[in-house]
Amino acid sequence: AAMWRALPGCCWVPARSLCPPAPPPRRAVSLAVSPAAGLADERVETRVAGLGSGQPVTLRALAADERGCLFQSCAHYRADGRGRLHLGTDASHGGDYSGVEPMGLFWSLAPAGMERPYQRLVPRSTATPMKVEVSVHRGHSLSGAVPGPAVAKAEVERWFTAPGVRRIRLKEGSVRGSLFLPPGDGPFPGVIDMYGDEGGLIEFRSSLLATRGFAALSLPYFDFEDLPKVMKELKLEYFEEAARFLQRHPKVKGPGIGVIGTGKGAELALSMITFLPEVVAAVSISGCSSNTVADLRYGQMTLPGLRFDTNKVSVSDAGVFDIFEALDDPTNPANSSCMIPIEKAEGHFLLVVGEDDRVWKSSLYAELAIGRLRQHGRENFELLSYPGAGHRIDPPSTPFCQVAMDRVLGVPVLGGGESKAHAHAQEHSWGKIQEFLHSHLG
Repeated sequence: AAMWRALPGCCWVPARSLCPPAPPPRRAVSLAVSPAAGLADERVETRVAGLGSGQPVTLRALAADERGCLFQSCAHYRADGRGRLHLGTDASHGGDYSGVEPMGLFWSLAPAGMERPYQRLVPRSTATPMKVEVSVHRGHSLSGAVPGPAVAKAEVERWFTAPGVRRIRLKEGSVRGSLFLPPGDGPFPGVIDMYGDEGGLIEFRSSLLATRGFAALSLPYFDFEDLPKVMKELKLEYFEEAARFLQRHPKVKGPGIGVIGTGKGAELALSMITFLPEVVAAVSISGCSSNTVADLRYGQMTLPGLRFDTNKVSVSDAGVFDIFEALDDPTNPANSSCMIPIEKAEGHFLLVVGEDDRVWKSSLYAELAIGRLRQHGRENFELLSYPGAGHRIDPPSTPFCQVAMDRVLGVPVLGGGESKAHAHAQEHSWGKIQEFLHSHLG
């Protein structure tokens, strides 16, 4: 007798066809960020593979500063028809930025939700890299939300100095700071690098300049070692001593040197090229064409400082201070003695401004400087003016910080700017600054 009998109205079906078909094996998602270790002012290339066609994903970046404070960013993407993603050609549809932004995850890094707001992600040490973890998550998760598990991760090292660059801590006469020398015998074009009224020693731009072939002296002028604790008055002789030291250094190509400064440092750069024959090129980033805050003395000469009127400071509901209107008006005839007589300078100027600078009116100050030079028949200047950029224009991919805690005042101060426009200004100006310095320093 047959073991199988056909039942009326039934047909025999193999047992395996009663189970649903097995899903195709899920491909492993891969994330590649290259170079995995590279210079902080260079772009990286970020690619994802192994996704489903059109799959929505969130890319995240996470970094920590030297104190352990966490910074994060995120962006929403969709894979192409082959399940791939390339941040150099594919647009973000949301998150912390939108559009095709190869470095968007880096320049949009901001304090994580559990951290104190308004902090800058700025390297304190140039000897160690900034480590950034990039991860891929399924779906579109909001900025600040806890994402699902990562399906792929990669770590990137962002170095602020290249192999062979030497850092020499300075205690030469009254001059303090750090001298960064490129590898090789030189001689190299010499540049003094200064930041603003936050004080202290800030080295990362100097070390990047040395990596790009400049002998760069990172020069603090208060609140460092035995320098004055506060910026009450400044003596140009200190900056003259630094300029002469750098100019005479055996690794420095003469005859003249350059200066680059941001904020108060930019204004000091303008004074140095005006009064010191050693200085033949000055880069002013978000500077004022008058001397501000602290009187500047040089021999018998005194440039009084424009003052801030605290009655003109406004405070938002969120407690953010807007000091845009607070600096005395340099065009007021009563303040004419504060104006830096830049028409006396024999060298060349590069003025870099963000048109949305809210710390002070750097676009107006650049116009005043150019007007003064032209009035005296001078055309020894270039202007880089960036719509949508804020106050502190740093080297490329430095995270944008619209509001930053002021170290002196201890309150959050509005710096202005929009993140994407500011990031583009940083990238474009960095190349132009190097071109300018090379062309005038040899």
